[in-house]
Amino acid sequence: MSSNDEGRFLPESGKPGRRGERFIHKVLQQAGKAGAKSLSKPSASAPGKIGQQPGARLGRGHVAARFAGQGLGANARRVAIKARLVNLAKAGARSTITHLRYIEREGVNRQSGPGQAYGPATDTADLDAFRERGQRDRHQFRFIVSPEDAEQLDDLRTYTRHLMLRMEADLGTRLDWVAVDHWNTDNPHTHVVLSGKDELGKDLIIARDYIAHGMRERASTLATEWLGPRTELEIRHALGREVTQERWTSLDRTLQREATEGQLTPASLAHPHLQAQRQLLVGRLQHLQRMGLAAESTPGTWALQPAAEPTLRALGERGDIIRTLQRAMGDQLRELAIHTLGQTDSARPTVVGRVAAKGLADELYDKGYLVIDGTDGKAHYVPLPARTELEQIPVGAIVEARTADAPRAADRRISELSQSGLYRSDQHLATLQREGATGPDAAEQVKTHLRRLEALRRAGIVERLTDGVWRVPADLPERGKQFDAENLEAQGSNLTVALKSHLPLQQQTRVIGATWLDQQLINGERSARGAGGLADLGFGAEAKAALSLRTAFLVEQGLARQQGGRTVLARNLLATLRSRELAAVGQRIASETGRFHRPLVKGQSARGVIRRTVQLASGRFAMLDDGVGFSLVPWRPTLEARLGQQVTATVRGGNTNFEWQRSRGIGL
Repeated sequence: MSSNDEGRFLPESGKPGRRGERFIHKVLQQAGKAGAKSLSKPSASAPGKIGQQPGARLGRGHVAARFAGQGLGANARRVAIKARLVNLAKAGARSTITHLRYIEREGVNRQSGPGQAYGPATDTADLDAFRERGQRDRHQFRFIVSPEDAEQLDDLRTYTRHLMLRMEADLGTRLDWVAVDHWNTDNPHTHVVLSGKDELGKDLIIARDYIAHGMRERASTLATEWLGPRTELEIRHALGREVTQERWTSLDRTLQREATEGQLTPASLAHPHLQAQRQLLVGRLQHLQRMGLAAESTPGTWALQPAAEPTLRALGERGDIIRTLQRAMGDQLRELAIHTLGQTDSARPTVVGRVAAKGLADELYDKGYLVIDGTDGKAHYVPLPARTELEQIPVGAIVEARTADAPRAADRRISELSQSGLYRSDQHLATLQREGATGPDAAEQVKTHLRRLEALRRAGIVERLTDGVWRVPADLPERGKQFDAENLEAQGSNLTVALKSHLPLQQQTRVIGATWLDQQLINGERSARGAGGLADLGFGAEAKAALSLRTAFLVEQGLARQQGGRTVLARNLLATLRSRELAAVGQRIASETGRFHRPLVKGQSARGVIRRTVQLASGRFAMLDDGVGFSLVPWRPTLEARLGQQVTATVRGGNTNFEWQRSRGIGL
């Protein structure tokens, strides 16, 4: 080339790409096309026809799914993968951050510390940045990757990165993901959250077959490459443990697959590919026979009960729940009570007690649970309604869980007090004062009923005529019960859980503020759990002791006195304690912010921006800031979406009502 030709060729650098992986993806595509006919026939052990179901080939990865497990044998390392496709619009604005925060929770790493999110190239992923990148995503993928031999793999982080690289090659795009390893269970596993966009910003659509089979087979191949195939001894030991287990096992899946219309014959069990595990399969059938889930009609011929799978799955879940209860209660002996969604205990529709433990029963779908040390002396397992944020219910807090099987006591009371279809709060107050032999805080009880009426008014069940006067239907208790049931059904639950106090019992005995203990003193000890009083063990016994200490403190403060062997509480006890606490907290906030505190009283309004929330012994309050002063108003869940916005709060008839200020744009 002459010197005049030097400027003829000017190389330009392009966007760096993963050339090797792109090449692999093209090879996979061509191989899939060339071998489509041969690969369309699943192996004898395949659970179904890959690519044959409607829509199975729509999306990325359907070609790779066809042969991802072709080289895997019976001795391959096993990996369980749970997958969930989340519609972010339906899941709610806080779905992503709630899930990310939970998988990074305390106690999940090897040292029982908090989890640490990581990504493709960083050991400390920025979860806020990941959430912001996905704010406009239509959907999101969530996976739980659980290798059977995770303890031997040891380095789950590197294993997960290799798995995601193979997925990128299979799907033909770079993936935006974060992951957290969990070592807090018998089966160490990894949570992977995958963005719903590909590298070009388009919706990432993954073929159904790849999610159902391809990803798991890639994970199994990788684990086998790292650890080598399972030995015959390892396989027999693993299967041997399944023979007497009361859960749905791989032996059960084999029996189900080999059965014809629920029947297993000597010929089917004698098939060559079952020879190595025939003795184990027969042993499993004999165990199922003792459980009433299988029967030997003639020697060697077995019939599986149609309900075998759901029964074994339910038993496995129940066993997990019992172990959860036992871990939470430690060496404390308790009668165990398990509440399940869709089933209710009509004998005890309400459970009150202390949160002994909490967690996720299903980490993929964020379905939480509480273990409640009840006032009845029992340990209760209570599944939580959908979208319940566990961080809002601390361990040690006092909660009430109830079903919608029976009408609320407040609805029955309102109906009893109504005359000609009208409920009057002043008449209710007078009635309570006439019944005040035990010194109940009448005004506070009326406020509770007014809050219930306000909720029913928004549902169109009752009508407010003037302050303190309401028109109520004759069948209010039943309509109120139906209203509660419909709300719970919309959440996929028949249970509702209310936080009664975030303070542990011991901290309530000498605090200025309206506490759960004060409410029990007002209502009487029997109302804490219904007709039987507080139990003499567990939380019930502790509550009895705490009530005595609280009574002594109230006497010291001049809010109670001993008379004739019983305790007489001051009138308006809860309101007095609440106002004292709000005054002290308001003074502290005023010194911190330089703004003055405006206490909100009946008939007055406060207008301002919701700056923050304050958790007090008397409950949770919102701070309304108008730039000069501020007011503390009772918190409502509807305010969550109004943080930073301007609202007007008005105290009317013992209830606080809110009005939202519409934002106005700037114009010329």
